[in-house]
Amino acid sequence: MATTAFAQLDPPSRMLLGPGPSTPHPRVLAALAAPTLGHLDPQFLEYMDDIQRLLREAFRTQNALTFAVSGTGSAGMEACLVNVLERGERVLVGENGVFGGRIAEIAERLGCDVTRVHAPFGEALDLDRMRDAIRETKPKLVAVVHAETSTGVLQSIPEISEAARSVGALTLVDCVTSLGGVPVELDAWQVDLAYSGTQKCLSCPPGLAPVTFSERAVAALRARKSKVSSWYLDASLLLNYWGGERAYHHTAPINMLYALREALLVLREEGFDAAFARHRACHESLMAGLMAMGLGSPVAPRDRMPQLNAISIPAGADDLAVRKALLRDYGIEIGGGLGALKGRIWRVGLMGHGASRSNVSAFLSALEEVLVRAGVAVERGRAAHAAASVWPYDK
Repeated sequence: MATTAFAQLDPPSRMLLGPGPSTPHPRVLAALAAPTLGHLDPQFLEYMDDIQRLLREAFRTQNALTFAVSGTGSAGMEACLVNVLERGERVLVGENGVFGGRIAEIAERLGCDVTRVHAPFGEALDLDRMRDAIRETKPKLVAVVHAETSTGVLQSIPEISEAARSVGALTLVDCVTSLGGVPVELDAWQVDLAYSGTQKCLSCPPGLAPVTFSERAVAALRARKSKVSSWYLDASLLLNYWGGERAYHHTAPINMLYALREALLVLREEGFDAAFARHRACHESLMAGLMAMGLGSPVAPRDRMPQLNAISIPAGADDLAVRKALLRDYGIEIGGGLGALKGRIWRVGLMGHGASRSNVSAFLSALEEVLVRAGVAVERGRAAHAAASVWPYDK
């Protein structure tokens, strides 16, 4: 049998400015390389306790059932849904992007009666339409995406949660791209279930999904008439591992949990408010530079999230060709549009460790050069000055 020679692993250095993953913090990468312990080692169990406490701080919740699912953000989404929903139950989903649609798809696969309240991609959900739909359908669960990664829209949550509570419904919130980048106040907002991912504003590689269940959500889990359809994601079983009994469930991804613990510590040491302000400053600097070039965004300023920026593709620019040139010539990765916005926007992530003034400057300079070379009409030489003029920290 012929022997195939493989080159030693040597991935190129990239500036990850897409919708995820973001660039991990150096301390997080170092934590990944720490010695692996057994998943029931007493020292590792202490680390698990640390992770739960740190996640409660990040989510701004006192929920006892707060832990990290072994899987990416979509596993967190599915874990929340399969644990509290049973066949035939009513679910209302606010859908203004790809990930709202994914929530609805999972609920439909569970055999639920799903109502979708639509808004155009690039717009926030209409709160009056959501309230009316909640009153009319009286669902068991209302689900909404806080920061819709496919569009760059940030959704207000308290009004939706209040309407859900008024009819006795649970509220589920997708915080995959919001956690660590903008305020997330689950207890104050009276949110019952939430999930996130490690690879966005937490500056950690993909592979874990933080989740949290309120007491109302735990009560719904315990009141089920049927077993949770997923053994792997059954929170009642996972609780025995993450809780006091420490009963074996599955072999946890030890080193990824080290990384999450370190990422949460980095965020805590910076300070949540400081991290939010840094993301906001990078967003405002980026948008000022883009506007100076003659570019804009399809998302209204009031609805924009700072950590994921939707940029309208200018006339004469080829979506894929520009993204390929940025990657090939400058080592910069950005994302294209999804769904209804495919071919219409670029998605530029300024998340976690990647949300920096230097990254904003490098991207604006590279984008200007790529567009000029492609013959696209842009205002040259103004972006850097405009971006610097709104930077708040050196004035």
